[in-house]
Amino acid sequence: MKDLELKYGCNPNQKPSRIYVSDGRDLPIRVLNGRPGYINFMDALNGWQLVRDLTRATGLPAAASFKHVSPAGAAVGLPLSDVLKKIYFVDDMEELSPLACAYARARGADRMSSFGDFISLSDVCDASTAKIIKREVSDGVIAPGYTDEALAILKEKKKGGYTVIEIDPEYVPEPLEHKDVFGITFEQGRNELKIDNDLLANVVTANKDIPENAKRDLVISLITLKYTQSNSVCYAKDGQAIGVGAGQQSRVHCVRLAGQKADNWLLRQCPKVLNLPFIDGIKRPDRDNAIDVYIGDEYMDVLADGAWQKIFKEKPEVFTAEEKRAWLDTQTGVSLGSDAFFPFSDNIERAKKSGVLYIAEPGGSVRDDAVIECCDKYGMAMAFTGIRLFHH
Repeated sequence: MKDLELKYGCNPNQKPSRIYVSDGRDLPIRVLNGRPGYINFMDALNGWQLVRDLTRATGLPAAASFKHVSPAGAAVGLPLSDVLKKIYFVDDMEELSPLACAYARARGADRMSSFGDFISLSDVCDASTAKIIKREVSDGVIAPGYTDEALAILKEKKKGGYTVIEIDPEYVPEPLEHKDVFGITFEQGRNELKIDNDLLANVVTANKDIPENAKRDLVISLITLKYTQSNSVCYAKDGQAIGVGAGQQSRVHCVRLAGQKADNWLLRQCPKVLNLPFIDGIKRPDRDNAIDVYIGDEYMDVLADGAWQKIFKEKPEVFTAEEKRAWLDTQTGVSLGSDAFFPFSDNIERAKKSGVLYIAEPGGSVRDDAVIECCDKYGMAMAFTGIRLFHH
């Protein structure tokens, strides 16, 4: 197939719309089910590159959850603890495959942002992974293949209209890529930069110790940033992104936004949140929204009389700011990657509040000394990668 006509572009008024390979080759994808749109393919193709890179770097199956051309979550297939199974709402499922664990992590990092996501999988989708996908609100999935059982499960979603795309894992695009803006064509070499532990060799802080699990998490954060709309930062822990801040004009705003998401991920593991007494039969999106509001500053929206009865069997106690801070102060070992240098030490101050101990950033700011000094104050280890990862 040389090209594929789409219903419309980014918006319904943008017609005609299609995808094709400019050098005349066949498209490297097949639509196995559903009718994907322009934004679906933007998410799918960015997400596929991300999970492909994660698997190449770690040797583990990988998954990504994309929304509006940036990842809400990305992860590799490490086993899930009982706590993670519970906060990802897969504790009722039988044994999970490594790929299923990867998607549970990617989806669970920021469930509010992942609502209606497009999924990317590095490996052939198995039934275990398909069963998780089936129960979540999602627009579609791309993978290098599907087992017969997995495809049958996915075809049941959205009354048979769920988008399922198969991509040729051997496809290699041309080395130059093009983009049209206002009738003007931009050309550049593809970003084929390899991201691995070698980029973390230049540790510039007094603390030089970055353990292997932290190196893995830093690599995950940097690969995630490679496919995230800039400016961007990514917090990572335990083999997954736990907070992505994308598309902000100010870097400290990226750090704050991603830090809030990382805090939510950490707070959801607090027993006070784990044991919230939800009413039977509450819908998954309603439960996710209630947890997010309960953790946040607008908690009275779910605890007010007349509101809590629709969500909880009994009224939970307020999760006070002091309790939240006390829990977060027990959390550490978080990694943080940045797609460009930190220009001010306020970024480090904010990162510290979310348990960051390891950092990877390009370096090269006139204020590098101040940033390093701030890291040293908190005993952080920071590597200068020497590479920038802008993506637009």
